[in-house]
Parts: sequence; structure tokens; C-alpha cells
Amino acid sequence: MRWKPVRLIPDDTKYPFMRLSRFGFFLSGILCTIAILLFAIKGLNYGIDFKGGSEIQVRSSQPLQLDDLRSKLDALGVGKVELQQIGKANDVMIKVAAQTGDAEGQITQKKILDALGPGFEKRSANTVGGTVSSEYTQNATGAVMLSILFVLFYLSMRFEWQFALGAVLSLLHDVLLSIGLFSLIGLEFNLSIVAAILTIIGYSLNDTVVVFDRIREFLRRYKSMGLADLIDFSINSVLPRTMLTSAATMMALLALFFFGGDVIHGFSFAMIWGVVIGTYSSIFIASPVLILLGTKREKGSSEKVPATRR
Repeated sequence: MRWKPVRLIPDDTKYPFMRLSRFGFFLSGILCTIAILLFAIKGLNYGIDFKGGSEIQVRSSQPLQLDDLRSKLDALGVGKVELQQIGKANDVMIKVAAQTGDAEGQITQKKILDALGPGFEKRSANTVGGTVSSEYTQNATGAVMLSILFVLFYLSMRFEWQFALGAVLSLLHDVLLSIGLFSLIGLEFNLSIVAAILTIIGYSLNDTVVVFDRIREFLRRYKSMGLADLIDFSINSVLPRTMLTSAATMMALLALFFFGGDVIHGFSFAMIWGVVIGTYSSIFIASPVLILLGTKREKGSSEKVPATRR
């Protein structure tokens, strides 16, 4: 029995994406405005990495049950407590936000160690102060902005400046909507979420470059085809690959989200959102920019458009 390849989308689709691009721009403009307002008014739910706190590494003499341990520490009233198993199975890292009147974290650390009882041994304890948190914030912001600048430079060299600007607008769109969503739902913003944002940028860029490569190929091949039709043609030609890649990535991320535990819950959620918004922006943000800005069309003989595409 011969197995047929998996196809989420038929090969010969003719979806008029560019006809919907005005609606896409309008919707994205409203959502980006809301995202900026949410960030300005509500802000982000910064984690310990950005607002300071205590980190305590302890070792248990008995097998650890993180849920029971979390319930015990939550009852102390020191705010949200993060637990992460590290190294050996009975080693755990405890993170708790800085408390008012306890800048050095000594009182909080003593409360936690007293609550744990004699079955736990303290291995190390650190306090993340305001200066370090400020450095984390600056470094995280710089990493995101620097990555976008590198994208602008790289695509300007590989394609034309119109392609580069379209890709950068798409990435800024993805970052803004991600920040807005995190602010809206109160997702804890820590270094793992920064890593997720950088990964979202990479995923979205990969999707956009795949589409741009096909657009550039068809610009050389079909010189008489209208630009909007050519972009639709290009997107439809890579759509099966794009959707299959997104679906495969989404299945892995959903498994992490539901079964990966609290440690990577925020990261996996951010990545799930990133796959959705990255796929959307590569089609409805990056590509329509080429119509607004125009692009070079080489003169010369042109191949005929396949009949299935007419």
C-alpha cells in the first residue's frame, strides 16, 4: 500500500490574499494601537528577573512533589513563588519576588527555609537587586531591537529595500501584538519570554523569507503579470508548505504547553501565539508592503502563467 503525503492545503489554491490586505492592515492597525495603549497604561507583569527578588537552591532528602511544595510556599503570603527542578531530581530552585521592607531578601529567605523544614538543605541563595534587574531590562530591549536591525540589514543585502522594510514592519507588528497580549492576560514577563519573543522573530522571518524568495523568483519569470496577482500566486504556491510547517510546530508546542509543566508554560504559550501571528503577518503585512512601495520589474521575455493559475 502506497502512503500518500499529508496535505493540509490543496496544491492549486487561488486565495485572493491581496484583496483582503486592506482589511488586514486595518485590523492590525487597531490591534497594534490597543497593544501600545495596554503597555502604556497597564504595563507588563514583570517577573523576578526584571523587578528583583530572591533565588534559593535547596536539596530535599526525600523525592520532591512540586505541587505540594508550591502549596506550602504559597501559604506564606510572599507572592507568587516559582519552582524549577535543576540538576538532580531532588534539587529545586525557588524564586520569589522582592518584598517591601526586605531589600536584601534575608527575611524572605528565612521564611521559606523555615517553612520547608529540616528535610531540606540550602545549597545557595542569591538576591537579584534593582540594578541587575535594570540591566536585564536594557539587555532584553537591546537584544530585540538589535535583532530587528540585523534583519533589516540582511534583507536589504539579499533582496531590495522594499522587501527589507516589509519584513521589519511585519516583525514589529508581531512584537507589538505579543507585548499587548502579554499585558492583557498578565502573563509573567521574564527572560524565558524574551527568549520566546526572539524565537518568534526568527520564526516569522523564516516564513517571510520563504514567501519573498518565491515572489522574487516569479518576478523574474512572469514579467507581465500584475504585482498583486503575482504575490497571490507566490503565496498560494508556498501555502501548503507553510501550513504544514506551522501545524507540525503547533503540535509540538501544544504538547509542551499542556504537559511541560509550569516552568515552560509561559514560553510555550508565547510560542503558540508567535506561530499564529508570524504566519499571519508574513502574508497580510510583509507581502502587501511590496504593493504599496513597488519593486523592480526586469524587462525581457516572460513565461506564460500556468493555466491552473489563470
